[in-house]
Amino acid sequence: MYGKRKGKNMKRKILYMFLAALWCLLSTDVSAERIKDITSFEGVRENQLIGYGLVVGLDGTGDKGRAATQSIVNMLERMGLTLNPNDISSKNIASVVITATLPPFAKPGIKLDALVSTIGDAKSLQGGTLLLAPLKGPDGKVYGLAQGPVSIGGFAAEGEAASIQKNHPAAGKVPEGVTIEREPLFTLGNGNDIRLFLHKADFATADGIAKAINRAFNGNYAFPADPSSVNVLIPEEFRGNVVTMISKIDMLNVKVDIPAKVVINERTGTIVMGYNVKISPVAIAHGSLAIQIKEEAGVSQPSPFAPKQAETIVIPRTGISVQEEKARLVEVSGISLGDVVRGLNSLGVTPRDLISILQALKSAGALSAVLEII
Repeated sequence: MYGKRKGKNMKRKILYMFLAALWCLLSTDVSAERIKDITSFEGVRENQLIGYGLVVGLDGTGDKGRAATQSIVNMLERMGLTLNPNDISSKNIASVVITATLPPFAKPGIKLDALVSTIGDAKSLQGGTLLLAPLKGPDGKVYGLAQGPVSIGGFAAEGEAASIQKNHPAAGKVPEGVTIEREPLFTLGNGNDIRLFLHKADFATADGIAKAINRAFNGNYAFPADPSSVNVLIPEEFRGNVVTMISKIDMLNVKVDIPAKVVINERTGTIVMGYNVKISPVAIAHGSLAIQIKEEAGVSQPSPFAPKQAETIVIPRTGISVQEEKARLVEVSGISLGDVVRGLNSLGVTPRDLISILQALKSAGALSAVLEII
């Protein structure tokens, strides 16, 4: 008897432990995001580089103009060889613009990818090699050097009466073709505080970030300056060691408040809804109207004994049919995304029709969300 009672108590304890674990799982904030995924620190940003260069070694698909030829002549003159531009007649050279993205904290010697795009009438960069070219930043200083074989990820070929092409051969990539030569000037904070910039401005999210940082460091170090930035004072223990402080802030979880929004792409019929979208109780009847117009040409010929001036004439015949589907009123409402989806799916309409229904719901004041059409 004692053994049975002990077994029941053990089962009851296991059941309580399971329910407690399930409650903890369900109560977890699934909308929480790491601060590093929704913000960036002041100054931690990418910079764009640009330069002019030449791609050589093309199989007759280069520029036909004189710009590329003149560039080759200028390059050879710097190497000590003087040529007349009229003596060079080649379609194996292409003038290109080179672009690259300089990541934050880039150090000399780091390799980056370069994008090259033709600026002349070159048809393809297939098989070409980018000659050494400097890449400059907005300040006019050289931050990298680009050189290497060009990969276009496709091909182009043509004959007398036919041609074939895959992808876009007039632009390509030089994998790890850029070598960083200069480190951009950068200061992480001013020594006393540092700022976080939200990727999407929001009052509630900025306030949540400040509260999460203050809880983590047990003090009032962070406060939202506006919906898109949060100022953080550097505690004494992290003076001179800001990296450790930033790493701790990055890993903090914050609940992101997402506004209720419905995004519609009318070109593709795509509809995306946020989880805060709600629909007030409303009745919807939606039907489609199809009108078909068919044109036919009838021929009227004169009888066998008709006068000579009688002619054969064409008589147009137009047929019009109208088909209207029957529709019934359907009650739709929802306070959660699942309810909204189930209610709209019950209408059994296409995405194109659903776009019209959502616009009508917004006009009627039943859709509690921002309707954005792109």
